[in-house]
Amino acid sequence: MKIDIIGDIHGCYQEFRELTTKLGYMWESGLPIHPNGRQLAFVGDLTDRGPHSLKIIRIVYQLVLEKKIAFYAPGNHCDKLYRFFQGNKVQHKHGLETTVAEYEGSSPAEKKKIKHMFTELYEKAPLYVELFDQKLIIAHAGIRERYIGRYDKKVRTFVLYGDITGETDEKGMPIRRDWAKDYSGDSFVVYGHTPVKTPRQMNNTINIDTGAVFGGALTAFQYPEMTTVSVPSTMPYVEEKFRSFD
Repeated sequence: MKIDIIGDIHGCYQEFRELTTKLGYMWESGLPIHPNGRQLAFVGDLTDRGPHSLKIIRIVYQLVLEKKIAFYAPGNHCDKLYRFFQGNKVQHKHGLETTVAEYEGSSPAEKKKIKHMFTELYEKAPLYVELFDQKLIIAHAGIRERYIGRYDKKVRTFVLYGDITGETDEKGMPIRRDWAKDYSGDSFVVYGHTPVKTPRQMNNTINIDTGAVFGGALTAFQYPEMTTVSVPSTMPYVEEKFRSFD
């Protein structure tokens, strides 16, 4: 099995279609299907901020649960959208407001369908995806080597939000430790969550969130080839959303 892992899409359907086409996927059926049997995987944060979150939900649901030819690990935005659909009180900001507006603008039948699709997709998703006897791990914000094989609350927080300190920076953003620079596990970890200008590979990990929704690019990581493929974003560029590492 060969896999193309897609970074944080955030409703950027046009970039997703262009990237999968560049990777050799065919869209004749309305879904990206590879003629040689390659499969897609998603690092989470399918929705929010971008213009076509509902369309991305439908596509990923069909690939993962109906056709069973793709893999999905949820992100923190996925978790927040799930809580919204559960009727919990969540703040409609940091991008959720765009998905909610798109959802509320849909017909009652479409709203019912989307809610069902995303709820089932989220509830059936593993906390992180383990493939090839744990040689490959797909985790939204990453994972420490000692956490692999665990699914408790501490691990869940790390996988969804990263190695957070509980403090915020001058922009009000959560401060996250650079866990990847200390990673020494045998499993290769593919993750996203923190936008970087180019894919950041370090210590058997790679961050493929290249900020598609912030005007950067949408990136795929190809396994076992260990190569990346990107397409440029059509969204406005927002410099301050990207993180640089010393």
